[in-house]
Amino acid sequence: MASIAAVAAESAEATLNSCLVCHGDAARAALPNVPALGAQPFDYLTIQLYMFREKMRTVEPMTAMLAGMKDDDLKRLAAAIVKLPAPAPNSEPADAARIERAKALVVQHRCNFCHNRDYSGQQNVPRLAGQREDYLLKALRDYKSNARRGYDATMDDVLYPLTDADFQDLAHFLSRQR
Repeated sequence: MASIAAVAAESAEATLNSCLVCHGDAARAALPNVPALGAQPFDYLTIQLYMFREKMRTVEPMTAMLAGMKDDDLKRLAAAIVKLPAPAPNSEPADAARIERAKALVVQHRCNFCHNRDYSGQQNVPRLAGQREDYLLKALRDYKSNARRGYDATMDDVLYPLTDADFQDLAHFLSRQR
């Protein structure tokens, strides 16, 4: 008879396979406006999964898929996700002027403090490096409009003075980072 731990691990892997249909399994999200999951910090993933389960973030099919999962299930799923490779940077040619504007914004607003110098994320702060440009732009817009809830006010404070053009430059830059 299989152990409870083995069954739980199989369940996390099966759920992960469902996740990869949209999020992709080749270090690149399969669908527009959807993030790659690889190399995200465990704490960040666990919090996001919890927020989806509790309908603090509602994005179907995420909310439906996580309904009824126990906290330990969410942690096992997050542990499976962190093993995925980091997203591959956008390989399209960069616009040098947009990159320079984004670098200035990063310094001014200290994005590389919470998200790390290489934008790999840490603890409860997500990895931004290599995410799809369209997803990054959507996330920034959603944070500013409060369509996407954060779990602290830091992003609200940082994003308040930024414009949509700033978001476009930041998304262009961050999508091209390793």
